[in-house]
Amino acid sequence: MIDVVGVGAGTEEREPRAPRRWLRRSLGAGLALVLVAAAAAGWVVHANSYELREERVTVTGGAQPLDAVLARPTGRSGPFGLVVFVHGDGAQNATHDTFYRPIWEALGKAGYASLSWNKPGVDGAPGNWLDQSMADRAEEVAAAVAWARGRPGIDPDRIGLWGASQAGWVMPAAAALTPGLRFLIAVGPAINWLRQGRYDLLTDLADEHTPQERIDAALARRERVNEQLRAGATYGQARAALGADLDGIDADRWGFVRRNFTSDATADLAALTVPVLLALGERDRNVDVAETEAEYRRLLAGPGRLTVRRYSGATHGIAHPWAEDGSLRGLFVAITAPRSVYADGFLEDQRRFVERIAPVPAGR
Repeated sequence: MIDVVGVGAGTEEREPRAPRRWLRRSLGAGLALVLVAAAAAGWVVHANSYELREERVTVTGGAQPLDAVLARPTGRSGPFGLVVFVHGDGAQNATHDTFYRPIWEALGKAGYASLSWNKPGVDGAPGNWLDQSMADRAEEVAAAVAWARGRPGIDPDRIGLWGASQAGWVMPAAAALTPGLRFLIAVGPAINWLRQGRYDLLTDLADEHTPQERIDAALARRERVNEQLRAGATYGQARAALGADLDGIDADRWGFVRRNFTSDATADLAALTVPVLLALGERDRNVDVAETEAEYRRLLAGPGRLTVRRYSGATHGIAHPWAEDGSLRGLFVAITAPRSVYADGFLEDQRRFVERIAPVPAGR
């Protein structure tokens, strides 16, 4: 009886305690997870916070109003210089899905604000960017610079352009329309539209280890499309002539290409009178960077006209390859350390360039 009662008594005492211990352990583990999650969330918020004060503005004076963002550096007093951003191809919004912000911050450290806008038709902006020619885009940039020169807090004598990819055809033309620009920053620009397209196609085919007969067929298809462009064919005419060769191209895109396929930056580059920073990724799969660098050096020869920066292992957008390959690593870094997406030295090189070319006036 003593043994039985003892066991029974001990059991009666232990049974209420076991759930409490389990509950305490569970609560402890849950609290730890909450703290870890809170710390991670706090880090993400911190990593995506920039020394910028962004203001939504409407840029007027061009063919249509532009829905734009004006990003001024914090912790500084103006008036600020200004870098006007010129998008590459595609339906780009003002922040380039947030990836402009590290660049804006780097330029802000040199005393510059940044101005960028939603392309027409993007995020509710009026118009359709596919209706634009490169000349239209150059006029759009010139109108934005004129608007900015009348903006309080902006130094009208320290304005430059920053542009990537397709902007290589826009910025030199815009500079001719905009006297008084101080500099251009060109990121992965091409020289000639048709040669760039051919290079892009061939690199894609090479990456896929495409057999030569399929490469030849793809080039023949491309030439048939180009023949229709040179003939000035409407979309309906091209569709009737090309059939399946035009698959993947809708009427708006056909109109855009037809307006722009003759684009070549050579003449406008030769006419430039402002310093240029040329940034090139050595693993660019879209643009022949060897041709681009050779032409820029030829056309912008002379002291102080051209600064070239090549980034080993960097992509078309001067990013690390893993940042653009759809990997979990790229997604994780983009969320937790977005400045690290760009190639080493890229952000700092832009800051140094604008500080050297158009520094903040003494005493400001």
